[in-house]
Amino acid sequence: MDFMKERIGESELILNKDGSIFHLHLKPEQIADTVLLVGDQDRVEMISNYFDKIEFKVQNREFKTHTGIFNGKRISVVSTGIGTDNIDIVVNELDAICNIDLQSRTIKKDHKKLNLIRIGTSGAIQEDIPVDTPVVSEVAIGFDGLLNFYQNRDKISNLDMEKAFLEHTEWKPKLAIPYFVEASHKLVETIGHDMIKGLTISAPGFYGPQGRILRLPLVDNKLNEKISTFKFSQKRINNFEMESSAIYGLAKLLGHDALTICSIIANRLRKEYSDNYKKAVEELVVKVLNRLSDL
Repeated sequence: MDFMKERIGESELILNKDGSIFHLHLKPEQIADTVLLVGDQDRVEMISNYFDKIEFKVQNREFKTHTGIFNGKRISVVSTGIGTDNIDIVVNELDAICNIDLQSRTIKKDHKKLNLIRIGTSGAIQEDIPVDTPVVSEVAIGFDGLLNFYQNRDKISNLDMEKAFLEHTEWKPKLAIPYFVEASHKLVETIGHDMIKGLTISAPGFYGPQGRILRLPLVDNKLNEKISTFKFSQKRINNFEMESSAIYGLAKLLGHDALTICSIIANRLRKEYSDNYKKAVEELVVKVLNRLSDL
């Protein structure tokens, strides 16, 4: 059977009664080609307040979307919530409403490419990165294991970097095998050209997976030390966050461009935390918005 013409079943592509896609409650005409992804749903309104015009608003659970115009460019802002599991929902559903005919439930012949740009917060694991500094993720490292469920994972991953990292960290076999996926070079150069760049780890949790110890011991309490000393082709790991690996991996597999820029709100080595991280995030938002016109 021709994969492009195969009908996707109701249990696989779930639609609401109004024809919108299940979790995001979006229809194709309600999403722009450039999508800003944020974790916090309150950040959606902060960003859309800068729009010259808001065309559309919708929310279901933590998934909130505003689509509008900024300096003549149509932009959507979508909140994802926390974690790569939510990203699996958001990226797959954004792609579906753009590249699947929801009425016939078949894949469209002509592919639409999206620009997926995450603006978030993060913790630095290099002592020389100050808080309130924007950091670009040139490569996202997935500790989550999500991409391992999809075919062609190896084709879009940097396997040499993966091998070097596994050896350097003496990776524990019971942990998910990490994957390494590059950002869109176009988006790095257009939006993050003058920012700190490097590798970013996407962790499947905030505490143990990022080396925090409260009442539970860790399987490897030296892992963060190993992470901070890892280098590959003169690139180092700058920060932890919780979404970028799935964004980069799914975007590559689905044919979209992706980039993450995070404002550093904490430096883990110096034990510092930002006094006013919301101000730094808003300044980053304005900078990104002003650069989107070059896409």
